[in-house]
Amino acid sequence: MDDWKSKQGIYGAADPDDMDADVPLNDEARQPLSRKVSIASSKVNPYRMVIILRLFVLCVFLRYRILNPVPEAIPLWLTSIVCEIWFAVSWILDQFPKWYPIDRETYLDRLSLRYEREGEPSMLSPVDLFVSTVDPLKEPPLVTANTVLSILAVDYPVDKVSCYVSDDGASMLSFESLSETAEFARKWVPFCKKFNIEPRAPEFYFSRKVDYLKDKVQPTFVQERRAMKREYEEFKVRINALVSKAQKVPEEGWIMKDGTPWPGNNTRDHPGMIQVFLGHSGGLDTEGNELPRLVYVSREKRPGFQHHKKAGAMNALIRVSAVLTNAPFMLNLDCDHYINNSKAIRESMCFLMDPQVGRKVCYVQFPQRFDGIDAHDRYANRNTVFFDINMKGLDGIQGPVYVGTGCVFRRQALYGYNPPSGPKRPKMVTCDCCPCFGRKKRKGGKDGLPEGVADGGMDGDKEQMMSQMNFEKRFGQSAAFVTSTFMEEGGVPPSSSPAALLKEAIHVISCGYEDKTDWGLELGWIYGSITEDILTGFKMHCRGWRSIYCMPKLAAFKGSAPINLSDRLNQVLRWALGSVEIFFSRHSPLLYGYKGGNLKWLERFAYINTTIYPFTSLPLLAYCTLPAVCLLTGKFIMPPISTFASLFFISLFISIFATGILELRWSGVSIEEWWRNEQFWVIGGVSAHLFAVIQGLLKVLAGIDTNFTVTSKATGDEDDEFAELYAFKWTTLLIPPTTLLVINIIGVVAGISDAINNGYQSWGPLFGKLFFAFWVIVHLYPFLKGLMGRQNRTPTIVIIWSVLLASIFSLLWVRIDPFTVKAKGPDVKQCGINC
Repeated sequence: MDDWKSKQGIYGAADPDDMDADVPLNDEARQPLSRKVSIASSKVNPYRMVIILRLFVLCVFLRYRILNPVPEAIPLWLTSIVCEIWFAVSWILDQFPKWYPIDRETYLDRLSLRYEREGEPSMLSPVDLFVSTVDPLKEPPLVTANTVLSILAVDYPVDKVSCYVSDDGASMLSFESLSETAEFARKWVPFCKKFNIEPRAPEFYFSRKVDYLKDKVQPTFVQERRAMKREYEEFKVRINALVSKAQKVPEEGWIMKDGTPWPGNNTRDHPGMIQVFLGHSGGLDTEGNELPRLVYVSREKRPGFQHHKKAGAMNALIRVSAVLTNAPFMLNLDCDHYINNSKAIRESMCFLMDPQVGRKVCYVQFPQRFDGIDAHDRYANRNTVFFDINMKGLDGIQGPVYVGTGCVFRRQALYGYNPPSGPKRPKMVTCDCCPCFGRKKRKGGKDGLPEGVADGGMDGDKEQMMSQMNFEKRFGQSAAFVTSTFMEEGGVPPSSSPAALLKEAIHVISCGYEDKTDWGLELGWIYGSITEDILTGFKMHCRGWRSIYCMPKLAAFKGSAPINLSDRLNQVLRWALGSVEIFFSRHSPLLYGYKGGNLKWLERFAYINTTIYPFTSLPLLAYCTLPAVCLLTGKFIMPPISTFASLFFISLFISIFATGILELRWSGVSIEEWWRNEQFWVIGGVSAHLFAVIQGLLKVLAGIDTNFTVTSKATGDEDDEFAELYAFKWTTLLIPPTTLLVINIIGVVAGISDAINNGYQSWGPLFGKLFFAFWVIVHLYPFLKGLMGRQNRTPTIVIIWSVLLASIFSLLWVRIDPFTVKAKGPDVKQCGINC
């Protein structure tokens, strides 16, 4: 009990003996804030059995394929063997990290009982929220404004919330839009909290097609809602006017309202800028209540410096927030991801502030959910299989990977510290006589705390750092920032003046601040890949931290996804290119992180899979071409199959389907979502992943940085709810899947024609070839619909490309000349008619 009380004191919880509430309240407050919910054994055990069975059948199948070559088609047979072995390894890396899937429950009422006692200040930990944006013309200011408004109206103590908006494009449009957003927040925030509305992003709240009178019994609600909607429409008009004004840049540059030039007129050469729009001292809403702090940040940029894109901007926000507010936890959001569940921060605190599980948790990751996607999700934009299956599996091992947004971090973990080690087992003090066991002696620090914990809550890892290295070389030359790194519970020194803090904040976002420091190497967001999120989470897991996957019933955050085909492929290309960069870097999961032994093997399998999956595009492209080649040449890559061998082939297909079905059973994912994921895995594999491998190899081996971007576009009808879904944007990523479609369609026609010409005996081998050809065509069907655009409006460039490819393969088909009977008879010239 003494140990338990001391641990409660470490994390700021009230001593149970000092609680003056009734006994039932005490008992409830002492309970864990979250619970791990294992998947029912009736669902997960058959799933594991099928995985083992499938692994056995796969081994037998590969053995049979290797030991039974096809002499008349050795190149095709060898190609298929290499592809099948690669697919088997890829399946193992993807499947086994899902061996321990779990769910989690949170208890928000217990969180309030423990940290929000009535009549006392809230003891919930402060949180700094980061929103990043670059180009307001590509990332509309109205979307960013809705994200910021949802943050300012979040259900969390006002004095514990600070919102930092990073404008990495130094745009005056973003600055003025944020100023308008701060003014509108004075009306919007009290309206949200008064009527407890969800979601608290006005654009999405007012556009919901639901009965807004449901559960709203206040007589003034209808009147105030209508008034607020008018206010929001006027706010949109002002934002749109700013956007319209920003379309044409004046020759002399932008001028601010006070007549001075905008410091960011040159986006590549400008000083650091910080503006506090709302603060705890003066930010009041229309009802006189305080608003959360809102800070605009644009880091300094100068020619000749490496700025590291989004990762560099996020590291600048870490330092600015540490100087100004220094909350122990941080939540980062993309500018198009608004808070859909106002209690989302409380959900994460149920893990991070739990004395039992929170000490070693580096971040809490939420799933990404999206608005504006059609019901059939043609291009698998929701990524449901990844977020509802793979991430649940990782949560049962060491935790989910970091996916870039909707993640609440522990600040100390981003500073590169190792997780706190648990108290060691006490040693036994014995006398010299053999049978004597003696008494236990607690080996620890002051007040019975675990050894290595000093005054102020600093563990032995940090003490060792202080004695062995210069903190300025690690964190940079800022005394205020270095001091903030020691304050685990957050906060700034009370003696600091606001002017001095702002001056120091400007200093820590200077472009040369990170020179000769560990920023981007061991601290903050890690540099070296455009998918800095995967790399950052990987480094934390290698240090021994674990992460948590939180899936509340009401989605915590929602964003907008690129829903047309070209934008989706370019998004997948960016992700895959980042994975290729990590694979060839010093942080490759194949080689990095073995020294400490803190990364679990199944977790390493998952990270290896996230870096090598783009390379599957090469065998996938070859395998999707094989059916057409076999149909065109008349070859077959399978030897004659015996009855015994056919049983294993059937077992392999059954195990594949059984694995998928049982996976859907324990995850709750629908079969349509699973099938869309399978289709887009093939579409992305033969296009975006292939280009990512080529671009990554060129960048690593030759230093050539090639970007495959959209070259032209034609938008759809704006009156259609899903007009963007049918928009066609031509990009080079469309070439490989189009080629595969044409080849396989020609192969099907040629194979059927050849079978008709050669008679009944040729139909048997044809069915196997047709099965795989139709397998390719069915998987590429959403891609084919994307090429067609809107109904009856096939783009001209697609017609030209298809005709060109069809002509080329038709000429090749004529050259092969399959209809000529190649029967070998006797040589009548040599032996005459009586041969």
